[in-house]
Amino acid sequence: MCRQKAKTDKDAKVGRKLLWADTKMQMENNWKVMREENGKQHNGQNMLKEPGQFPAQDIPNDDEQLTMRDLTVGYDRIPLIKNINLGVRPGEILTLIGPNGSGKSTILKTITKQLKTIGGSVFLGKESMRELTDSEISRHLSMVMTERIHTELLSGRDVVATGRYPYTGRLGILSQQDWKKVDEAIALVHAGEVQQQDFRRISDGQRQRLMLARAICQDTQVLILDEPTSYLDMGFKLDILTTIRMLARKKNLAVIMSLHELDLAQKISDIIACVKGDRIDRVGTPEEIFSGNYVQQLYGVKPQQFEPQTGQVFMERPEGIPEVFVIGGGGTGLAVYNRLQRQNIPFAAGILQENDVEYKAAVALASEVVSEKAFYPVGQDKVQAAKRLIESCKKCICAVEEFGPLNEANRELAEYARRIGKTGKNI
Repeated sequence: MCRQKAKTDKDAKVGRKLLWADTKMQMENNWKVMREENGKQHNGQNMLKEPGQFPAQDIPNDDEQLTMRDLTVGYDRIPLIKNINLGVRPGEILTLIGPNGSGKSTILKTITKQLKTIGGSVFLGKESMRELTDSEISRHLSMVMTERIHTELLSGRDVVATGRYPYTGRLGILSQQDWKKVDEAIALVHAGEVQQQDFRRISDGQRQRLMLARAICQDTQVLILDEPTSYLDMGFKLDILTTIRMLARKKNLAVIMSLHELDLAQKISDIIACVKGDRIDRVGTPEEIFSGNYVQQLYGVKPQQFEPQTGQVFMERPEGIPEVFVIGGGGTGLAVYNRLQRQNIPFAAGILQENDVEYKAAVALASEVVSEKAFYPVGQDKVQAAKRLIESCKKCICAVEEFGPLNEANRELAEYARRIGKTGKNI
């Protein structure tokens, strides 16, 4: 038993060293290439400035932990996105959003030196990353990327432990204090139940937790995450993002990440940068970005298919003349709208106040909506318009079960539909 345990521990140590060596070699190769590229010509101009030759505008702001100045990124020396000027402060989360293939991951891979910088500069604090060694960078910047890592012979805890290798000597031996940080990071992401399991055999969500723990115990000031919620269920997504938000606030980390889930980006981000075409098209707070029809234009969808204030996404409305009139309000009609949309039955809805929780869904999915201004009493003209629609429809569905003083107009509609024989729960 003792001999077997010693062999297992030795294999794990070898595995950790191989994993760290693989990561370190990739970073060193990229660093050497960047140094060689520095000063070379690209399209007739010196895209990478020599050390010490940065103009005043290239000097990062004092309060930014990571700064991009006139950064150009791409593949094989072909620019994809130009003139990127972004910065993130301690305790702040900067999120990149944009369509698939827009270049969000390319920006992050360039920051982490997995891709060559085509032009411009990236600073950690006030230091250009071109002037920092691989070891210095790894003590300031940690990352959780989408690529799978090679983890032969490694448990979850072993993988997390590789986050401490920038602080070990050439032999890669972790101290008692290092292992304490490893265990604290595992506890922080609630991954204790899988830490001793083979890293290859646990779920994507559990692997993502452990990779985040690896970045946490690396003890850096900047955390880079590429789509940290991809392939995760709702519970894992919320847990991972809650942890990231906590790290930014309590540990004062500067966080840069990409996200596809717009509703989550809206809730977790301090600043959002929108990637479109060959540029960063807009930068602002979530409240500034998620207003009007900008996000719909960014993703190329119809204005009514996305509700920017709540992050709701709606399918295409059924085409045609309304066959059903839905009496709703206060969220009671939402399930009916979705059912009719799935069955491709065009419908009308009303009478809704324009600040009603289901108003946006009705506008997106219904062929016609009878509505009244927010905080205004329902006028008789709206009641008569709704009655005419009920008469023209094959059926009326009343989703409201209780009426009160402020929705008497809809009670009147429900009673009218019953009188003319058009009330029903089924289509």
